[in-house]
Amino acid sequence: MSNTFTRRQLIKTGAAGFCTLALGETLQATQRGRRPNVLIITTDQQRVGALSAAGNKWVKTPHMDSIAANGVYFTNSYCPYPLCSPSRASLHTSRMPHEIGVDHNNMAIDSEVPLSGQVFRNAGYDTGYAGKWHCPVVYPTNGIAGYEVLNTTTRQGKLAQVVDEATMNEAMEFISRKREKPFLAIVSFINPHDICLLNGGTSPILDQVWERYGPEAGTELPPLPANFPDTRGVPDGFIRKARPDDWDENRWRRNIYAYYRMVEDVNRQVGKVLQALHQSGQEDNTLIIFTSDHGEGLSSHRWTGKMMYYEEEAAVPLIVSWKGVTPAGRIDREHLVSTLDVLPTICDYAGIEGPAVMRGKSLRPIIEKPEEAGHEFIVSEMANGSARSFMVRTSRYKYMVMPGTGGQKLEMFFDMQTDRGEMNNLAAQAEFAAEIQRHRKMLAQWNQLTEENRCPIRNRTKNRKGRAQQKKNQQS
Repeated sequence: MSNTFTRRQLIKTGAAGFCTLALGETLQATQRGRRPNVLIITTDQQRVGALSAAGNKWVKTPHMDSIAANGVYFTNSYCPYPLCSPSRASLHTSRMPHEIGVDHNNMAIDSEVPLSGQVFRNAGYDTGYAGKWHCPVVYPTNGIAGYEVLNTTTRQGKLAQVVDEATMNEAMEFISRKREKPFLAIVSFINPHDICLLNGGTSPILDQVWERYGPEAGTELPPLPANFPDTRGVPDGFIRKARPDDWDENRWRRNIYAYYRMVEDVNRQVGKVLQALHQSGQEDNTLIIFTSDHGEGLSSHRWTGKMMYYEEEAAVPLIVSWKGVTPAGRIDREHLVSTLDVLPTICDYAGIEGPAVMRGKSLRPIIEKPEEAGHEFIVSEMANGSARSFMVRTSRYKYMVMPGTGGQKLEMFFDMQTDRGEMNNLAAQAEFAAEIQRHRKMLAQWNQLTEENRCPIRNRTKNRKGRAQQKKNQQS
């Protein structure tokens, strides 16, 4: 259920005067002055619970927490695709990845689909984008429709912390500009994505990563999660990606420790951006969205990385915060939300008409009236070979369907109320047959709505010509 921070958490985050405005006061505050600025801060590969505001004692995130301290932190929040490019593309279009042609990383968004920057620029906003884009170029110096691209330094081959420092500085400069118009600023950090460098294989910079983020001798390490073992009842033929089966418990725990240090690194950079906003005098008139493109397995089910529908990979933090306008310090554990909801939400608060087609919906109604119903279900997808897999999350259950050999469908079904760790696959149990069929029907209706059957899976190799042409345009 929805709840608020404890007194101890308020003190830790330095937040004072937490109070929930009455609806009338909220509406009055929303209407004051000119249209709000919008600041969207995203990290890359941050799990939904990887904030100290969520009660995680193994990580300290005072600056991220301060955003939650002035807003609503949704914890039943999911990405449309647990991979970088498709998820980021969906966030800025409010469309499913298959609808916009982004089935894998490094793929361009269908040019006929309007981006957030185009929507806001056409409405009279200054729009700036700093950091990772990945649709298709990871760090473009131009070419994001509707945005002034703020990336001015080379990022190739550098650690996330170094890259993010440049993103931070460019975002601070944009926010600090004197202007007459309101702004939409995107600050797209990459950490804690550098955990990928520790998730297996070798790298010439591996030692640098461990030196910066690894534990010193004698440091207390986080424990392994309760859902470290494999799920019981995984269907025959379910092929999971390679994992480091040769790691001992200590190696897994060192990975968890390093991951949280990466989160703390980007938390510091988030704090600098927030400081620039405060010093600009625009803090009270700025709507802030904080989220991530997907999560990280981090040893749950002995999984590393993303590309799976377990909570650790598919769930992401989503905070909507406007100081003095949104309810302060509420943690919403009840409503299902998606990062598809980001574009409709910022359009709603800014008084802007969004694109004609948006698959998400504004979160403002459930922010102002938490007793209101939200989504009945949330869908996430992935392209797996020549077919797609899907997740359907409802208030109590989670359904997954993945392609198997010979056209076989592999299903998993979890009771999220009694089995939050997703340890027991219930798909073969007769007592859940009706619920499973209900979830299949919801997915079929969603796929019909989004015309999934008319969207063949795009191959990454077919997009190389487009990426090469964009790179050529940037160099000319």
